Amino acid sequence: MERARKWVQGVWFFLVNGYLAFPWTRTIYKGPMKVVCSPGLNCYSCPSSTAFCPMGSLQQLLANVRSSIQFGQYYVGSFVLGSIGMFGAVFGRFICGWACPFGFFQELLHKLPSRKFSIPAPLNWLKYAVLVLLVIVFPLIFVNSSGMGQPWFCKYVCPAGTFQAGIPMLILDPNLRGAVGWLFVNKLAIALSFTVWSVFASRPFCRTACPLGAFYGLFSRFQLIRLQLNEDNCTGCGVCHRVCPVDIKFNENPNSCECVNCMKCMTEACAFDAISVEVAGFPVFGPDLAKTRPSLFDGTLRKLRKKDKSA
Repeated sequence: MERARKWVQGVWFFLVNGYLAFPWTRTIYKGPMKVVCSPGLNCYSCPSSTAFCPMGSLQQLLANVRSSIQFGQYYVGSFVLGSIGMFGAVFGRFICGWACPFGFFQELLHKLPSRKFSIPAPLNWLKYAVLVLLVIVFPLIFVNSSGMGQPWFCKYVCPAGTFQAGIPMLILDPNLRGAVGWLFVNKLAIALSFTVWSVFASRPFCRTACPLGAFYGLFSRFQLIRLQLNEDNCTGCGVCHRVCPVDIKFNENPNSCECVNCMKCMTEACAFDAISVEVAGFPVFGPDLAKTRPSLFDGTLRKLRKKDKSA
């Protein structure tokens, strides 16, 4: 399963970065595919990108709200909001674990030999602050004289934009090098920090600063496709804790907003058929689907046995 996931991640990377003529055109792709929303974090300005970034588009939408209203134009942005809302409602953070290019990049870095460290749990909340402030609030509130805001996250933070767009465009277009200033240096420092951190800790950007992961995490309890815990089969052995790349105790918190749905807990850890993949409540994949949905009588009997043992 892990090998299959890596193949899917690689395929998605080339699907959303499939414009291979950029070394000759020396500019970003603006063809018909550019109206397609990338499910993962993938910079619009990347010269090979064939899709738009959901977070970048959302910021641009919000940054133009005041200016549009002043000119009597009322843009709802239903396509952008509908796209990321659909991805979240159907897949949730499956996208983070299976279709995000920058998540894939961090996983590859983490495979480099080094001493590994965990990330303190309170840092997981930072990405929600990034989502609320840099993606939503700041582009709406801080505007210039003409009512235009800025894409704060893209402009000041996003490491994916630095690696996918900033550095490649500087290489392709020498005329841009004269415009390099402290803003780019600051973004480059942020990108390099997350790069080094990824070697020692699993997916640090996803877990502490990614607003798209924070948005998808809001759907963890309601997404159509999800991992499901069968409490009757779970023995509480804790083996799933040790294989989780984002330090989740799945049997204690199966609806965690941090879960990237890599399925390692199901395919590499659980030996008691306690975890399955469900679509709209129906199991479609698991070690033994016959055991992932025990009858009501079996569940009641097990509970009675547990009570007898505790007594």
